[in-house]
Amino acid sequence: MDKYIGVKVIEAEPAPSEKEVNGHHIGEMGYRVKYPDGYVSWSPKEAFEKAYMKIIPNPNLKSDVSISQQMVNDFIKEVHTSTVGDKTTLVRVVLVNGFELVEASACVDKENYSEEIGAEICLGKIKDRIWAFLGFLLQTGVGGVR
Repeated sequence: MDKYIGVKVIEAEPAPSEKEVNGHHIGEMGYRVKYPDGYVSWSPKEAFEKAYMKIIPNPNLKSDVSISQQMVNDFIKEVHTSTVGDKTTLVRVVLVNGFELVEASACVDKENYSEEIGAEICLGKIKDRIWAFLGFLLQTGVGGVR
């Protein structure tokens, strides 16, 4: 069989299992899932949370299908900052899915160097990239791959 990657926007709510499903017991917490075609199923909590990210709408937009600053911030798992040489800041961010992003910022005069300012600049660039990645993911979920 061939392998496929699938992404879609679904509706879901926390719900206990109402019947035994593949070794999952009645009452076990998971999610009731409603797909765009109306099909409803139940998913174990761990499997669901690994496959789906909750959409937290941007309060400044009319649509409830959008990326928000909270989603961008929540997608960052770890931030590592270091100084390289006398005037360069390096920031490595690990995302919740394990993907890593790296940015650098440097100043002209080492007398003006501030790791804090450099980190702020780098983190801003990284968050811009995360916005783009999550926007791509959401667009794929809404419109599919074709």
